Amino acid sequence: MSAPARSLEYSVDVIGIDGLPLQGAVVVLEPENPADIANMPPAPGVMDQIDSQFQPHILVVQRGAEVAFPNSDSIKHHVFSFSPAKNFEIKLYKGERADPVVFDKHGEVELGCNVHDWMLGYIYVVDSPYFARTDAAGRSVIDAPDAGYTLSVWHPRIDAPDARLSQNVVPGETQLRVTLENPLLPEYTPSEAVEFDDYD
Repeated sequence: MSAPARSLEYSVDVIGIDGLPLQGAVVVLEPENPADIANMPPAPGVMDQIDSQFQPHILVVQRGAEVAFPNSDSIKHHVFSFSPAKNFEIKLYKGERADPVVFDKHGEVELGCNVHDWMLGYIYVVDSPYFARTDAAGRSVIDAPDAGYTLSVWHPRIDAPDARLSQNVVPGETQLRVTLENPLLPEYTPSEAVEFDDYD
């Protein structure tokens, strides 16, 4: 039997076309050989609702993961998504009553609330357990075996197909940098921010 590959620390910087770091981008290392992660079950995720906002704004989970949707607010929310990667709704509720949702398809899932128009969140479903999000300096760090990967970077405001950029990573290459080729898309601005008190 061959020895397992040593683990390395991969550092990935994501930089905008303006030279500024991009915070909150999802960075994923996808193994060239999918068999390398066949026996790595996905960890569950939690998308909470706090102060009428989704927390976190962007949640990353491995395909097949269960995601819980607790409502930590004292008012009711009605979570939904019409995204191709996951179409679902959790009708009016508060507390912990909602059943977890399984996310079994790769891609972006945009979340909204039928009661609070301004609420916007994302679940990004990936095919790898090796992922992270960039910090305020535009950097993410991922521990993964020394191997060949496809590095992908996703953010809802990246102006590219599927809001995603990718490049190859050869074994031993651990200092990585991705620079956007286009300006970021404008931030989402809700058409109206009205809270319906009768749902309290």
